[in-house]
Amino acid sequence: MSDGLDEIERLARSCLRSVGASERRQILRGLARDIRQSQSDRIAAQREPDGSAFAPRKPREAEQGGGYTVKFLYPKGAAEPRLVIMKSWVRQGPLLTGFDSEAGAIRSFFWDKVAQWLPVEGNERVRSGKLRRRGAIKSKAMFRRLRTARYLKNGATADEAWVGWMGGASTIASIHQEGGSDRPAKKGKAVRYARRILLGLTAAERSMLVDRLLNHTMTS
Repeated sequence: MSDGLDEIERLARSCLRSVGASERRQILRGLARDIRQSQSDRIAAQREPDGSAFAPRKPREAEQGGGYTVKFLYPKGAAEPRLVIMKSWVRQGPLLTGFDSEAGAIRSFFWDKVAQWLPVEGNERVRSGKLRRRGAIKSKAMFRRLRTARYLKNGATADEAWVGWMGGASTIASIHQEGGSDRPAKKGKAVRYARRILLGLTAAERSMLVDRLLNHTMTS
């Protein structure tokens, strides 16, 4: 939490200097927990710390759907490419996504990695509705998983409070926080993401931190 907090940190040190280590840890743990929840709520609202909206997602390529069966061998270059039969599917950019009958689940394949398109036999030629993918509506909100307690953590010692991510979640969050580049798919091209400040104290949070610390020291 070093986002322009020099004045707050000076006040905090002054307030906390008068209490013991155990009490400091308890105070900071409560502050970290409240800030984590506040940051999570702001991310859910798709807002920057200054109140402005997150940069919108880039528009996705239009989906080309098919309510008919396709059959092919995959992937290109494999010694023994496997047979894929899909009875409902959509194509979006380089990916072909649909219900893989052999796997019994929805799978995605790179269009240009198809080894050979095969004729569909009469008993395989089944017309079906457009593929429906779970989460299509919810996916409009960015960072739904990153903001949950499973990934966005908080903690405190007698000397500091912290809120943030760890491991792979930290890498993903940093890319968006700094407006960096990443590959959305293992074999895909690198994409530069818009800068969206996931962690950053708001004016209200700054005031809350000072008020809480002052109130605690004045009443203890």
